[in-house]
Amino acid sequence: MALKAIFIDVGNTLLYEKPSRFEIYAERARARDLRLETSAMRGLMHRAHRELPREIGGAFRYSDLWFNSYIERIFHDYLGILKTEMAPLREELFGRFSDPATFGVFDGGIEMLEEWRARGLKIGIVSNWSARLPGLLDRLGLSERVDFVLCSALERLEKPDTVLFERALQRAGVRPDEALHAGDDFEKDVLGAQRAGIRAVLVDHARRADPSRTPRVENLFELREVVAGLMQHG
Repeated sequence: MALKAIFIDVGNTLLYEKPSRFEIYAERARARDLRLETSAMRGLMHRAHRELPREIGGAFRYSDLWFNSYIERIFHDYLGILKTEMAPLREELFGRFSDPATFGVFDGGIEMLEEWRARGLKIGIVSNWSARLPGLLDRLGLSERVDFVLCSALERLEKPDTVLFERALQRAGVRPDEALHAGDDFEKDVLGAQRAGIRAVLVDHARRADPSRTPRVENLFELREVVAGLMQHG
């Protein structure tokens, strides 16, 4: 079936952080006289993510209220920073992740979106992200290059939930066999999309995935070629 729509993830697919979120959090700890390596902070952040539920007091994951608990879990519960420091910490971190300078577009990303738009494809962002995503994309000049943005914190749904992918299909006005989803997480992006009947490509910039997991690309130039091939051959 002819390809009519592309859905694409954001973090580690279309955008990268500079420096990583783990380093940004570690910087905030070191600014408060804690000696903490980035690798140690990575472990604490993964631990907090595992321990906290998807909803806290009705606040969905990655909403500001959810992040309040996440930040407190890391910096107060794990690292012992006083609760009086939580408000300035939150302000610093929220500001950093709202700043377009914290993010870069992977090479070829802008040209890829423009080519897809020129080919008449519907383009949708489908991402597990905070409610700041639409504003961030606007400041990065990406909003004008896509047709819609589905952000988990706003939709109160997150990948790999098939309902989120079904919502993307509705927004694009296409059937599952007319769409392709691209993202960096095998479970959330590839399997999630496939369960909704959508073709999927794993975008493995870091080259960490099993090469046997296909279809798989290592950069956006290769993704662009995959899409061109699908448009040509269906």
